[in-house]
Amino acid sequence: MTHRFLATCPAGVGVYLAQELSQLGAQSIVERPVGVTFEGPLGLAYRACLWSRMANRIVLELGSWPAQSADELYEVARTIRWTEQVSANSSLMVDFSGRSADIRNAQFGARRIKDAIVDQFREAGLSRPTVSVKEPDLRIVARLSKGSLSIGLDLSGESLHRRGYRLSGGLAPLKENIAAAVLWAAGWPDQSRHGGALLDPMCGSSTLLLEGALMALDRAPGLLRSAFGFHGWVGHDEQQWRAIRIEAEARGRDADQSDIEIRGYDGDIQAVRRSQENIARLGLENTVRIRCKGLDAVAKPTHRALDSGLLVVNPPWGERMGDSDTLPHLYNALGGLLSREFNNWSAAVLTSEVSLGKAMGLKAAKRHRFHNGRLELHCLQFELSDDNRFKPLTETKAVPRASDGNQPLSDEATVVANRLRKNLRKLKPWLERDGVSCYRIYDADIPEYSAAIDVYEGQLHIAEYAAPKEVPEDKAERRLAALVEAARDVFSVQSDGEFAVKKRRRQKGPDQYRRMGDKRDRLVVHEGSVKALVNLHDYLDTGLFLDHRPLRDWLGKEAKGRHFLNLFSYTGVATLHAALGGATTSTSVDSSATYLDWFQANLALNGLSDRQHRSVRADVRAWLEQDTRFYDIIMVDPPSFSNSKGAVDFEVQRDHLSLLQLAMARLSPTGVLYFSTNYRRFELNAAVADTWQVLDVSQESIPMDFSRNQRIHRCWRLTHA
Repeated sequence: MTHRFLATCPAGVGVYLAQELSQLGAQSIVERPVGVTFEGPLGLAYRACLWSRMANRIVLELGSWPAQSADELYEVARTIRWTEQVSANSSLMVDFSGRSADIRNAQFGARRIKDAIVDQFREAGLSRPTVSVKEPDLRIVARLSKGSLSIGLDLSGESLHRRGYRLSGGLAPLKENIAAAVLWAAGWPDQSRHGGALLDPMCGSSTLLLEGALMALDRAPGLLRSAFGFHGWVGHDEQQWRAIRIEAEARGRDADQSDIEIRGYDGDIQAVRRSQENIARLGLENTVRIRCKGLDAVAKPTHRALDSGLLVVNPPWGERMGDSDTLPHLYNALGGLLSREFNNWSAAVLTSEVSLGKAMGLKAAKRHRFHNGRLELHCLQFELSDDNRFKPLTETKAVPRASDGNQPLSDEATVVANRLRKNLRKLKPWLERDGVSCYRIYDADIPEYSAAIDVYEGQLHIAEYAAPKEVPEDKAERRLAALVEAARDVFSVQSDGEFAVKKRRRQKGPDQYRRMGDKRDRLVVHEGSVKALVNLHDYLDTGLFLDHRPLRDWLGKEAKGRHFLNLFSYTGVATLHAALGGATTSTSVDSSATYLDWFQANLALNGLSDRQHRSVRADVRAWLEQDTRFYDIIMVDPPSFSNSKGAVDFEVQRDHLSLLQLAMARLSPTGVLYFSTNYRRFELNAAVADTWQVLDVSQESIPMDFSRNQRIHRCWRLTHA
């Protein structure tokens, strides 16, 4: 006997669901706004319930009739022989949707249909079925649209996307049937049959990988379910159902797992553990392999030749990252990984915003759209080849070269320009040897021209020191103008947007975080393997302390396999070095929300997990008094003075001993703490050397571009006695 069915699904999935139903043997397939209608025998519906990877529900359609009013709903429902569908001792629920002039809400429409069913049982002298909203034996589906009422029986029960292997989906769960649709659209079933690999670099709870494994192993996704909606239906054929299930179990057992390569990575150890639990429920420990690894450390597996494969990923949608400025850098880091490591592969990337897809820096070959609950998702497909060249989110310039000096300069500017060229000639071999692209080129070398000039990959940052009171304001302004003129000439800077000029004064409290402008331009700069965001215009500081470059390099070399703590973390560049150097975990503490948001963007830019490398907004000393963990490497770089809102007043000379006592209490027995300060008149308390082993590493910590100013900072290395 041929029946008519409706398979419901999320928006955007219907085209792939229709293909799947065709493979299952369905006939008269029609894609509709609510899903896909098809025809076939009852056994086909059983197979769809067990095998469909993309449907939400399989509904057996009982018919469609004209109806508008509540009374017409009741009369239509009375025409169906409910005693042939529902047992008198069972429970039911009516799922009604639609409106008309007479029916204003779904509850009223559902009640009228329920009344018709109950009255029919009562008139037949039978006990009436009970109503159960949560777990009914049979769910009746009624839809009122454009004067037509359709009624059917839900043969699925609980939505088919709930396979049973995932008890918790994390913060941004992707529905299993949407994951299956993404894989289907990307051609994974065919790739898996030809030995292709499947990899997810940000796997979360591994929904994409597990759906891919079920496809590759020819395993029915419904095998973990103990009950379906048809078990409460009077017309259910248990013998036929058992035969279909036994066949599916045999197919799953006979699948060859030896040639299937499925791997996942995530920087969040909790997500990895959640994945491993899900994998164990399916018994796929030997097929799906998961490791805790940040995006920055992901590479194509090399233990065997993998010439092709599919990289599929569902990056955070913002629930974890939060800051919308962060996500473009995360997607750009992902695009860089795809281009660098996975040539000749294909990729499918999910995003909630098309602009984030554009931030990947790669050209998408196809785009699909799905609805994951209320969230619209875009699935971007990429073919990774030499022709699809990666474009960084922010284009940076090469290290500038001195100009030939042909442009006429004022006499004052000529004096400064000559000093800049001399400094540049001296630094050039070092810059090229060490690959340094952000450096200080001038620091009040000529006392009358009192400013610091820093180069950030082709852009200039000029910070004027406050002139003495005896220097007239107009004279100070003329000298600054000459310095700017000289710098622009030497570094061939044409555009006003390529340099920033600031007056530097001591800042107190919230003024040190106050915006000086609102350009919001961020430049991506490089320091070894680290990428960092700097802002040359809007704040007094740029986001990168250039004089701490050697110290950050030490941290990167010493952090592998260790737990790192960054106190007064600023924008977290030191943490980036430790993380990319292999730190197991890191914690960055600062009282400024501005800096911590900046740090989050830096993490995303480098493909680092914000769970593995967490940030804490707190007063450092108050936080240390409460923290109970131990760390193997600690960096303490406090401000000279601070009276920030929400934090206890701090002076580094007065308070450094108590601060170090708190920090050293959190240092592991074999750990090391680096303490640094830029306070020019600082004197280390004698009690520090009496309590711990102390090594003054100030000279080694000052980079070449600051060597003419040995007082730029002091730095010590502390260990337990």
